[in-house]
Amino acid sequence: MILVISGVIVEINKKDVKSMRLYVKPPNGDVHVSAPHSMPNEDIEKFVWIKVNWIKEQIEKIKNLYYSPEREYISGETINVWGKQYNLQLKFGKKYSLILCNDTAILTARKISTVDQRKKFVHKWYRELLVTEINRLLPKWEKKTNLKASSWHIKYMTTRWGTCKPKQGKVWFNLQLAAKPIECLEYIILHELMHFIERGHNKKFYSLLEKYMPTWKQVRALLK
Repeated sequence: MILVISGVIVEINKKDVKSMRLYVKPPNGDVHVSAPHSMPNEDIEKFVWIKVNWIKEQIEKIKNLYYSPEREYISGETINVWGKQYNLQLKFGKKYSLILCNDTAILTARKISTVDQRKKFVHKWYRELLVTEINRLLPKWEKKTNLKASSWHIKYMTTRWGTCKPKQGKVWFNLQLAAKPIECLEYIILHELMHFIERGHNKKFYSLLEKYMPTWKQVRALLK
């Protein structure tokens, strides 16, 4: 059920819970309420109305926290690769390339290149990094868990680090994982494989994560 209260869109989910819980989730400030199955819709609406000013404050805080200027991929910016931050240096040449040297990422692009062209090249470069590491790490975790992905893919996502279709055995990884520490990629690989066994994020799911990766909470914190 969806409510619109004072211009705020609120998604209501009735669950097997004892009391109402309100969440304002990053990175977009999405508002969710979990409520008991037996609770009347009128009571839920009253609860949200009471909290509406607080909700708006939280949405504003999240937007300020997660807002970042659009990258132009020029000198003076930074770029993260496997959890390490590099100072970006743009040079001009005939061929595109990106070379890491100490704390500097040297991006070579055509002098007439556009922001979109430079962005596409960096994303392609990220993709190549991910392909190499997924090919190395996915078999490792498949062997540990005795689970097998039928196929895997990479795409740019804004709200998820990974997703899967358990019935088909398909897995998708967020292109932006190449910016995070390598342990984060391993965590997402394991996370998605565990959904082949347990679809929901419940006690059984988290116990499986704990079994195979005792440090999963610390690694997940790096993603946040």
